[in-house]
Amino acid sequence: MADDAQDRRLPATERKIRRARAEGQVARSRDLGHLAAVGTAVALLLAFAPWLFGRMQQSLAAGLRFDAATLAAPQSMLQRLAQGSFGALALVLGCGALLLLAALAAAVASGGWTFAPKALLPKPERLDPFAGLGRLVSGEQVGQALKACVLALIVGAVGGLYLRAHVEQFVAVLGAPLPAAIGLAGRTLGDGLKLLLLALAAFAVLDVPLQRQLLAKRLRMSAQEMKREQRETEGNPELKSRQRSRMRELATRRMLAAVPKADLVVMNPTHYAVALRYDDARMSAPTVVAKGADLIALRIRDAAAAAKVPVLQAPPLARALYAHAELDRPVPQALFTAVAQVLAHVYQLRAHLRGEAPAPAPLAAVAVPAGLDPDDGREEPDA
Repeated sequence: MADDAQDRRLPATERKIRRARAEGQVARSRDLGHLAAVGTAVALLLAFAPWLFGRMQQSLAAGLRFDAATLAAPQSMLQRLAQGSFGALALVLGCGALLLLAALAAAVASGGWTFAPKALLPKPERLDPFAGLGRLVSGEQVGQALKACVLALIVGAVGGLYLRAHVEQFVAVLGAPLPAAIGLAGRTLGDGLKLLLLALAAFAVLDVPLQRQLLAKRLRMSAQEMKREQRETEGNPELKSRQRSRMRELATRRMLAAVPKADLVVMNPTHYAVALRYDDARMSAPTVVAKGADLIALRIRDAAAAAKVPVLQAPPLARALYAHAELDRPVPQALFTAVAQVLAHVYQLRAHLRGEAPAPAPLAAVAVPAGLDPDDGREEPDA
């Protein structure tokens, strides 16, 4: 779609950024890596120059020394060559390891540490020459090429101007004794490398935020992509609605299954229904085992009638319990008196049915404390 291809103006979400990092797409500054590698090399050269020059003098002196024993055993020349090669190899490997660590540190500093095995997998689309040509002539690649050209020109100009300004010192090196020539050449080259480091540092300071901006631009999203990712993250609204409906139905079934175990159901008479259960051996207060409004209230009433659970009409108490009591939790302490009144009436009625007590008086109006009835005591008409 055109929206996906051209209208990528929205910043990338955290999910897309994490997915891009997993694929190896991070902001890496090559200029910072160049600065780290060259800077480490210059630091090693300046720090170990005296020792290195001393080793070079010793190696040169040892290589030019011949005696009768050496002439009598030509194979000793190979041993001396091997010793010198091993020493040079150890020096090169040590410096290479330090340069590698410096490059890794620069990469981590610019884009953070990430392990992306997906970046190593072959991608068939990269074998398409037309797609590769499109990437090669893209605006970002052209900009990177121009930046590299500018860097090369500046570094070359700095080096050329420095050589031109110090040409007499380099000429003097040719006529100086070897130890003095090595020291003079080292100092002159060190000063020149410091100037090159300044140029690389300036480019690295500009390149690090530039690469982050380019990555953010590559990861920008269109409105359609944002909506699609939101659906993937939060789920399909229709599916979530069906899941919520299913969960509500399961909760309703669980409540209705608990109604036959209740001691009574309080209603007002059809809009609210609350089922209460009390076991003095295991409960410190009556517990709400089911509650509902409208159609759920009617289903609770029918389940109670089928299980022969008493249903009492106490509208203020029913409304207060529905508004303030929680499912599977004891009733609020402020309603203890009102609930005890209706429970006592139910117990007396059951005792009468068993022939153990006289018929109880009709249940008087059950009052609840002020402020607990959401309708302020106004009873709703029967349906």
